[in-house]
Amino acid sequence: MRWSPIRTAAETAVAGKLRKASAFYRFLWEVRDELFDADFQAELEQSYQPRGQEPCPPALLAMVNLLQRYDGLSDADAVEAAENDRRWQLVLGCLDAERAAFGQGSLVRFRVRAIANDLDKKLVDRTVALAKKTGGFGWKALRVALDSSPLHGAGRVEDTWNLIGRAMSKVVHAVSLALNLEAEAVIQGAGLSVLTGDSIKAALDIDWDDDAAKAAGLQALLGQVDKLEQWIARRASDKTEVPPLKEPLQLLRKLVAQDIEPDPNGGRKIKEEVTKNRIISIADPEMRHGRKSKTKLFNGYKRHIAVVHDLILATAVVPANIQEHEATSALIERVDAHGTITVLDIDRGYLASDIVAKLHDDGVRINSKPWVPTNKGLFTKVDFAIDLARRLVICPSGKTAHASASGKATFAVTDCQRCKLRPHCTTSDRRSIAVHPNEELLMQLRRRKATTQGRAELRERVVVEHRLARVSAVQGNKARYAGARKNELDLNRTASVLNLQEVARLRAA
Repeated sequence: MRWSPIRTAAETAVAGKLRKASAFYRFLWEVRDELFDADFQAELEQSYQPRGQEPCPPALLAMVNLLQRYDGLSDADAVEAAENDRRWQLVLGCLDAERAAFGQGSLVRFRVRAIANDLDKKLVDRTVALAKKTGGFGWKALRVALDSSPLHGAGRVEDTWNLIGRAMSKVVHAVSLALNLEAEAVIQGAGLSVLTGDSIKAALDIDWDDDAAKAAGLQALLGQVDKLEQWIARRASDKTEVPPLKEPLQLLRKLVAQDIEPDPNGGRKIKEEVTKNRIISIADPEMRHGRKSKTKLFNGYKRHIAVVHDLILATAVVPANIQEHEATSALIERVDAHGTITVLDIDRGYLASDIVAKLHDDGVRINSKPWVPTNKGLFTKVDFAIDLARRLVICPSGKTAHASASGKATFAVTDCQRCKLRPHCTTSDRRSIAVHPNEELLMQLRRRKATTQGRAELRERVVVEHRLARVSAVQGNKARYAGARKNELDLNRTASVLNLQEVARLRAA
């Protein structure tokens, strides 16, 4: 179904009365036909094929998603705004309508279709296309800036006891659906006393300050996990590989495997070391522990943006434990579609990406603060001269070492033992230096940072920092949804809103 709102005299009158604070609604009204042109509407409509029930016009729902993010409204509030807010009605082409043209379910289904067909990414591209039409800057040679910020997860972070207990409850619910039983019948049949209290810890009823009591409580909890597994094997073995039981049962098994290990003294115990990629929330299993810095921790996701000319061209949302460089390729791939990258401004967290090394080899200028070597007060790598052509490393005393194929250059024991500078260099019998595969780039970055011009170049990255601050102001710093891709959709509609605001500014200039 095509969205074809008609600009009427009544709409023009309402638009003319909007105050400065509502100027963005007027702009959306003015640009709606251009933003959702025939080609883009055809893409939106294709996402509903094969068609089930007759949908609301997908373009209208896409516009509602933009309005939702601009105003920070839930689905229910969006329906109410479409029925009572004249500014929303103006943009949506439904002035004085008593009922909204969409319902909450329509918005949920649209987001599912949008994610499946990357419509949110295409919407960002459409806003960039509008910006290109304004002129004023070139798109053949692009200066791109990348940055990231924390997005705190919406799911509750829980300890091992509650994770396992809540996962058991989800399995019980799924079994009850699969076998058409009451959940209470499953609990009684499997003998799951830990699920009969107000909480897992209340049902265990132990002294949490007593290590022996805690150990016994853990055995009791895990024993009941075993009972649940045995009951399912007897009563529902043919249901374990299909919904609704498959996913909850797999989650329970993952949680036990990630947090529990055999106890040398008998039984099982909670692992002392945190498992890599550990699940931390039942409500949102994709959330992870992350670090904003060495001392600041957070739980949830990292959101990344790629900016050119104050416009967000690409985004990514990944679990918080994913390092910056792992998101770089996806961002660069989307930016490449808009032009040739000639300058890349990045935080040093992105330096480890293979795509950054390739761009450098291709002649792209990489601007980043270099990694600062530390060595507990002793000489660091920067105190050594590195001859990349001959793969030689020269120490402060003038001794040389050849870098091996792996990049490690180790000085002779005899040279180090006789060296007067040894107390300032190493505490072992010899010194080694690692030559990085991208050492040439790292050396360039260190040299540039030492110059006035180089430091000025680094300050150019402020454009992406400002954009990221605006993203935080519009989207907030807490995830609206569970799951990385759903939150990426939310980030993409935020980027679309910010890009449209930039287009409005450019056109008014």
